[in-house]
Amino acid sequence: MNTALLTIDDFPSKNTKSIVDFLKEKNIKAIFFATGKNVEKFYEEALYVVKNGMIVGNHSYSHAECSKISLEEAISDIEKCEDILNKLYQDAGVERKFRPFRFPYGDKGGSNKDALQNYLKEKGFDKVYDKHLCYDWWKEFNLDKDIDTFWTFDFEEYRLHLEKDFSQDFIWNKMQNPNPSSGAALFAENNRHILLLHAYDETENLVPEYYKAFINHLLEKGITFDEPEFI
Repeated sequence: MNTALLTIDDFPSKNTKSIVDFLKEKNIKAIFFATGKNVEKFYEEALYVVKNGMIVGNHSYSHAECSKISLEEAISDIEKCEDILNKLYQDAGVERKFRPFRFPYGDKGGSNKDALQNYLKEKGFDKVYDKHLCYDWWKEFNLDKDIDTFWTFDFEEYRLHLEKDFSQDFIWNKMQNPNPSSGAALFAENNRHILLLHAYDETENLVPEYYKAFINHLLEKGITFDEPEFI
């Protein structure tokens, strides 16, 4: 049986409410990784996510590449987003039980990686449960020890609105690829996944309800969705 945890980056956006409604219809609970600047821009949409039982994680305030800024700047960016998320949960009237974090672009900080991991641990950020992931590369890159939330499969659908030559065919082919150059095969037998989608209105404008197409295909292929758990 293949199972997956769904994570959605760069939220919120105008289409956030529609995404949440669809996930609730399918009984899928996801982790939405928020950039603070987007929460400020789409505050009502962010509130909707919290009030409807999804988990909101920290994706930094500005979505900067942490290897290209100083340690102090990276920590400040994380903490600025934390302040916004604490207020968000308070305004929603919901207890903030879990505080997962994901680095923008998966960029763990370059030479500051160890310092940032120590910071996340000392500040009590929550590590997503990943002990069921048995990929050699997951352990080779110390992803089993890192506090931040990485992924095993990225749909890369955000590239649709960024790259003229990038098409849906690439995404569908990647989904069916049994030997991907990075990450894990999506439909290999008994695979476990942390999936990465994105919330972009620009993608929505190009491919309306893109998230429904991908998730419905996963469900048709027999993938079941895990409830978010933390170590």
